[in-house]
Amino acid sequence: MKIALVTDLHFGARNDNQKVAEFQKKFYDDVFFPYLDEHNIKRVIDLGDTFDRRKFISYTSLRAAKDMFFDPLRLREIETDIIVGNHDVVYKNTLELNSIKLLLEDYPLFYEHTDPSVIDIDGLDILMMPWICKDNFDKCWDMIKTSTAQVCMGHLELNGFQMYKGMPNYEGWDAEEFGKFDQVFSGHYHHRSTTGNVTYLGTAYEMTWSCFEDQKGFHIYDTSTRELEFIPNPHRLFYKVFYEDVDMSYDYIDGYDFEELADKYVKVVIKNKTNPIIYDMFINGIENVGPINLQVVEDHLNLDLEDDGDIIDEAEDTLTILDSVIESLDLKSDKPELRKLMHNLYNEALTVE
Repeated sequence: MKIALVTDLHFGARNDNQKVAEFQKKFYDDVFFPYLDEHNIKRVIDLGDTFDRRKFISYTSLRAAKDMFFDPLRLREIETDIIVGNHDVVYKNTLELNSIKLLLEDYPLFYEHTDPSVIDIDGLDILMMPWICKDNFDKCWDMIKTSTAQVCMGHLELNGFQMYKGMPNYEGWDAEEFGKFDQVFSGHYHHRSTTGNVTYLGTAYEMTWSCFEDQKGFHIYDTSTRELEFIPNPHRLFYKVFYEDVDMSYDYIDGYDFEELADKYVKVVIKNKTNPIIYDMFINGIENVGPINLQVVEDHLNLDLEDDGDIIDEAEDTLTILDSVIESLDLKSDKPELRKLMHNLYNEALTVE
């Protein structure tokens, strides 16, 4: 049996931004459900963080989530398992009060996994592991040790994996604790990666600048062959434009495809600006199509950079800069703990509009 795996859908992302919700909907309308229909997929597993806000869900975002995801699944009579993630719960120490439990009362073919449990899909036992917190720690740890399932799916925080591309996380469990399983699939980290038997599935679509140039999509898992297939999402939300007008003509401006930047987050990186008229025409062209947000980076701190990749690395790798500053400090306190704190603050800031 082939099942679809998605994770970290974050309905209500970026402070319930409706343009972001429309972008998310394009994934479900153009990619996800057409694939499920074409290949007759009748089981979906959502590996957590279905909603973005822990404390509340706005009416607008709840309606959008139902319209684009929950209702189409119910209409198709697709059985759906949802693992509770850390963004789905109100309190950090317990999963008892969570958005999934309240929502699924209206969806009979949906199954909420607040407690660790083993499910059987087409003869394959899968351990479903929710977000591990103080309240359920003993129960989760007991299931990890005693379960005979060969596959584990969860919303796990394992150290050494990248939360975002190029941004490793230093907190959480050691992956060795899950070494008994043939395969471990997890949500929580937004970058798709595999090390050993552990695969972080990554988000289905871009939501922050840390997602830039990090291919998004969802997966199809075959319970018979144990093979995992990645289905890419072609839609992008974040665009970098490198501006250099030395050889730029008015005809170039007239022929530029500004429309692809409509309803997008756009960052214009100025490499060389010599003609203020052409520059104003170019920026106006972007503004006129209505980006969600437009940033212009005009100063690279006078760095001698050889190519566009250098500009990205030097000007935008915030965590590397933070790590370098921390390492240079003469501190009596624990530098790894300070680095962990700054990484957590940075990752939290990425969710703020």
